Amino acid sequence: MRVAEHVAARPASALRSYVHRYTGYHYRGFASGVHLGLPSSALTVVLSFDEPTLVSLHPGEPPTGYAALAGGLTLAPAFIHHDGTQYGVQLDLTPAGARALFGLPAAALAAAVLPVDLEPLTDRLRAASWPERFALLDAALTARLRPAETAPELAYAWQRVQRSGGELRVGELAAETGWSRRTLCSRFTAEYGVGPKDALRLARFGRSRRLVQRADRPALAEVAAACGYYDQAHLAREWREFAGVAPSRWLAAEDLPISTSQDGTSAGTLEP
Repeated sequence: MRVAEHVAARPASALRSYVHRYTGYHYRGFASGVHLGLPSSALTVVLSFDEPTLVSLHPGEPPTGYAALAGGLTLAPAFIHHDGTQYGVQLDLTPAGARALFGLPAAALAAAVLPVDLEPLTDRLRAASWPERFALLDAALTARLRPAETAPELAYAWQRVQRSGGELRVGELAAETGWSRRTLCSRFTAEYGVGPKDALRLARFGRSRRLVQRADRPALAEVAAACGYYDQAHLAREWREFAGVAPSRWLAAEDLPISTSQDGTSAGTLEP
């Protein structure tokens, strides 16, 4: 029998500048496969309550197992191997959350998956109910919270990119911060691990994914126009880079209902 449990919660108010949300999931009885973890504008922490999460960053690469992992911003999918069962909780972090909770700039996690030492917390979470788990996460994360100052121009630039949904020019963003384009690109990349142009692409990709996944989804040409792509061919190129597959194939492959991140970016299943 298939089990598909998906429970989301907002963190405590003191954490909301650093953690967008918690998503608990328990899936059992599905066919084994490889999930595509699609890029998004959120950093991700995953705590497994069952077997380690098996992740590889390149097709055909043997996966590495993680009891708890953190992943940063990336422009390519991650490959999440599973045997039909997934049980754990996902935290969607802002870039500020990487500094405040782990003492690292988001750039330290860019295009990478790293182990994090949260085993005692994971043991307590495993034995609790979902409401208790979210309360435990609130307490544990609040206790380790160490807010760190980021240049106000960088914080503004990140928020401006997110609000724009990707429909903004880098030159305009630089002008709004008062920095030169070169300074903005250099400092933005050093902090976030991607440049402002790619951050805008990620924001636009997230919007397109949400539209593509809707039950009443528009034609791809309409999705492209709504999200600020030049045309459908431009959208298709971005999907090939970010997802490795066309939107139609991603939709057809989606089986295990893996948790969805704050900007709607999710994962699909590709059978081996």
